[in-house]
Amino acid sequence: MAGYWRQPEATDAVIVDGYFHTGDMATIDEEGMIEIVDRKKDLIISGGENVSSIEIEGMLYKHPAVLEAACIAIPDQKWGEVPAAIVVLKEGLNATEDELVNFCRENMAHFKCPKSISFIDALPRTATGKIQKNQLRDKFWEGRGKRVN
Repeated sequence: MAGYWRQPEATDAVIVDGYFHTGDMATIDEEGMIEIVDRKKDLIISGGENVSSIEIEGMLYKHPAVLEAACIAIPDQKWGEVPAAIVVLKEGLNATEDELVNFCRENMAHFKCPKSISFIDALPRTATGKIQKNQLRDKFWEGRGKRVN
């Protein structure tokens, strides 16, 4: 890739020493298998703990009423930022915020669980179908400055 079309600053941020840095975060296991665990900009740093948005979304997808889920960082007075989830429910099924938070708390470390859950009819997507988390984050961070990552 030569760069982003007419966006030299964005190009300079991702091409370093001739290599394109995707922003994907991954782990490599003992057999050399690579697993993408999150995007750097989607990592939530709550009270100094790194929380993977993908891990939270994966847990929410295990709930029978959840069709789609997106997890983002929202500002928090005490912890700096905390996980919050935006959920689309399956047609004809119901779930409450407390039910989904408790479901996560029963199956994950408590500090990783979403502190709030909002329900929406459809998640915003790009033309290629990728969830636009930046749109979901913007309303929570408006007037508070930009997130670091």
